[in-house]
Amino acid sequence: MRKSKLRLGEILVKEGLITQVHLDEALRFQKLSGRPLGDIVVDKGFVTEKDIGNALAKQLDIPYVSLDTGSLTPTGGDELRDLVPEQFSREQMALPISKHQKSLTVAFANPLDFLLTDNLRKITGCEINPVIATKSDLRQAIDTFYGKKDLLHEVVEDSYEVGEEEEATVLSLTEISESLEDTVVKAEDAPVIKLVDLLLIQAVKDRASDIHIEPFKNKITVRFRVDGILHTIAPPSPHLLPALISRIKILSRMDIAEKRLPQDGGFSVKIEDRPIDLRVSTVPTIHGEKAVLRILDKGALSLDLDKLGFSKQDLTNFKEAIGKPYGLVFITGPTGSGKSTTLYSALNFVKSPEKNLVTIEDPVEYQLVGLNQVQVKPNIGLTFASGLRAFLRQDPDIIMVGEVRDVETAEICVRAALTGHLVLSTLHTNDAPSAVTRLVDIGVESYLIAASALVLMAQRLIRRLCPKCKEPEEISANLVKQYNLPKNEGFKAKGCEVCKQTGYAGRTAIHEVLVVTPELRELISKNGTTAQIRDAAKAGGMTTILEDAMQRVLEGATSVEEAMSIALD
Repeated sequence: MRKSKLRLGEILVKEGLITQVHLDEALRFQKLSGRPLGDIVVDKGFVTEKDIGNALAKQLDIPYVSLDTGSLTPTGGDELRDLVPEQFSREQMALPISKHQKSLTVAFANPLDFLLTDNLRKITGCEINPVIATKSDLRQAIDTFYGKKDLLHEVVEDSYEVGEEEEATVLSLTEISESLEDTVVKAEDAPVIKLVDLLLIQAVKDRASDIHIEPFKNKITVRFRVDGILHTIAPPSPHLLPALISRIKILSRMDIAEKRLPQDGGFSVKIEDRPIDLRVSTVPTIHGEKAVLRILDKGALSLDLDKLGFSKQDLTNFKEAIGKPYGLVFITGPTGSGKSTTLYSALNFVKSPEKNLVTIEDPVEYQLVGLNQVQVKPNIGLTFASGLRAFLRQDPDIIMVGEVRDVETAEICVRAALTGHLVLSTLHTNDAPSAVTRLVDIGVESYLIAASALVLMAQRLIRRLCPKCKEPEEISANLVKQYNLPKNEGFKAKGCEVCKQTGYAGRTAIHEVLVVTPELRELISKNGTTAQIRDAAKAGGMTTILEDAMQRVLEGATSVEEAMSIALD
């Protein structure tokens, strides 16, 4: 294996899996973040873990093993566990597979780590025969071989081991009175620190977007939002609530003495070598303080427009619009529909050293190289409108406005688009045609909208069926007829251990892309109704949100039930 001097990036380029441009971008990101190159190219959507595994296996002439083929199942039991300790296996992502005399076959996530191989040779006294596996497969195989560790469950159970007198004091959480010093001491106790750490780790492993910690009479409720749905997990003892909230406040640089008013803050952590940002909000309730932690997993963020679930035609239309030198692009949808991710992906697509890109956001969710990003601060007069006015004196080419909320911001966006700038922003409307009505309702003249708008796009996030357990389902004849579907074959959710019995794993976006054609410009300028604009757009080839959702059903990506519940919302 040592004969190969090629690095991972060179191997991926040589195999044609990424371009040199992709590699250069990933290397720049690696220099800033310090993360492994393999993780970066996977997170950016350039390749999959399996692509990397197969490419390395081919170049290094070593076997590729996986859970799917059963080749990642250790044979040897206790002998292998004694040779390679569990902690070493988990920390180094190295799983012993088999042993024959003095030759030990070990699965690695990174077989190019020769120092790790040498250390393992010294620990085991064996010659190491390397094979390669993906990180996700390795984690699951390690859990199966050594026994899955549920540290969070253990800590939660331990939290209930308190005396009757201590338990009695928590019956009315709002009556608990402690000195500030006592609160800080308890917040810094090892069990509380461990509990918060494990909550964060578990939430990231479960792909949660939010953590809710809610106080009620005599109990705490902890819920993770996964794929848009809140799921309750085992909560700690209610006597830990003050210390738990205080620990989160300390991390978020909030005032732990202030328990009567809402507060906002945030902090950053590294979990599994991935940078995670957390936005934290606390509010006082009648039973104590509630905390919500929004998880911004920068490591899992893909800013590739091609990976956002666009249909081929919608993707082409959207790319053409954002590739123009000036005009207005609006992305609409409810909170949590992925608008920000689409905006960042669009900016990532159009950015270049020849262009000046500026953004004004509330808040700045992700920091991107090559963008001048500004955080709104209304308390000192830095609003969307004032920031926009300042931007126009900064010689911008492309402007991104986090959200249009008022007529002043809307009018500046429109006038910036009319004076030679590409402006991207978001609105809260149910569909693309309603964006016109919304802007008119705010106070923007219809003729200005008609003259400036390039594309209006609505989107939603829809849950993907779990690939491990989805089952075939016949689509009803009524739906086939109503939506002119080419076939009546779809899939439905079942539920398994992989998806935690939900039947779904992950989400994708569905879209409605309204290209503002000359005919639509004329209709908008004449104050056409939302229904008229919708009919004209559909006549011009626009695919509605519901039609896009039903296409995902035919592709087997989601179920009819999920498509109807999201697209008709």
